Amino acid sequence: MTEPLADSPSARAATRKRGPSLGDVAAHAGVSTQTVSRVANGLTNVEDSTRQRVLASMQELGYRPNRAARALRSGRFRNIGVVMFTLSSYGNMRTLDAIAVSAAKAGYSITVVPVERPTQQDVSVALGRLVEQSVDGIIVVIEAHIIDRADVELPAGLSVVVVDSTERSDYPQVDTDQAEGARQATQHLLDLGHRTVWHIAGPAESYSAGRRQASWRRTLEEAGAPVPDVLPGDWSTGAGYRHGLEIASHPEITAVFAANDQMALGVLRALHEAGRRVPEDVSVVGFDDMAESDSFWPPLTTVHQEFEAIGRRAVELLLAEIESRPEPVRSSVMATHLVVRASTAPPPAR
Repeated sequence: MTEPLADSPSARAATRKRGPSLGDVAAHAGVSTQTVSRVANGLTNVEDSTRQRVLASMQELGYRPNRAARALRSGRFRNIGVVMFTLSSYGNMRTLDAIAVSAAKAGYSITVVPVERPTQQDVSVALGRLVEQSVDGIIVVIEAHIIDRADVELPAGLSVVVVDSTERSDYPQVDTDQAEGARQATQHLLDLGHRTVWHIAGPAESYSAGRRQASWRRTLEEAGAPVPDVLPGDWSTGAGYRHGLEIASHPEITAVFAANDQMALGVLRALHEAGRRVPEDVSVVGFDDMAESDSFWPPLTTVHQEFEAIGRRAVELLLAEIESRPEPVRSSVMATHLVVRASTAPPPAR
């Protein structure tokens, strides 16, 4: 039986049915199959003009590299797993976006498994799902103390980087200087002349919230200022609003540090509704410096976090582990700094 000619209708129909092959792309681009293979595997020893021609042919023909075959050849799937608790928070979404962009630039895709509850069972199930989906490494962004528990086992033999989630030293970590940010926020209000600073904290299980709260308390104690009872929150504007209504009923409260900008926004609304002026009567500071914080009214004084840098660094550390590159720094702490806007001022004269 004779084979159909390469350019015949039957040949083109067969190609569409089975999908274009490496050889089809090579013939279309006028290069060797080895060159197409190098481009498909993300290797750099190909001239840029040739690479662009091969990529254009891949796109025109609809060629998709066989990831399983490529993994067998290279020992890698070029896929990064991400375990993340709550995709709705501002910080997590900014971090995830940076992880995705950095991974794509390095020729990796990502697989995200969200964790509904930060429990041992849910985290273990999420990690197991990623191992089954053939990832080369995992970035864990849980934010809760769950990773510190002995009954949570991170996958053996698989590269793992932990973001803002643990005190463990057996895995590379990317952390934010939560303590310094909270210290700056609290000290800023004390320096303005406020007798003390009230604190709306994040969830009790949150690693980040715990460090912000501890630093707030320590800063007050070192200044000899009274330490008010902590107002427990859950990162939501609703929590900030509820506490803001209570704060508004106490004229002796003149300064509030909320553990994130969303709760600070709730405080601003409650104070406005109660007729308490910001910052003339009450100063308010947040944490995160979310994109809209300078559009709050008044514009919010807050602690800036480098979420994009956190995501990029997490990918850098993970790829160094995956590709066995020398990496002298196993962990990184990203700096925070206070951004002073119009929501803070000296306390009212008594």
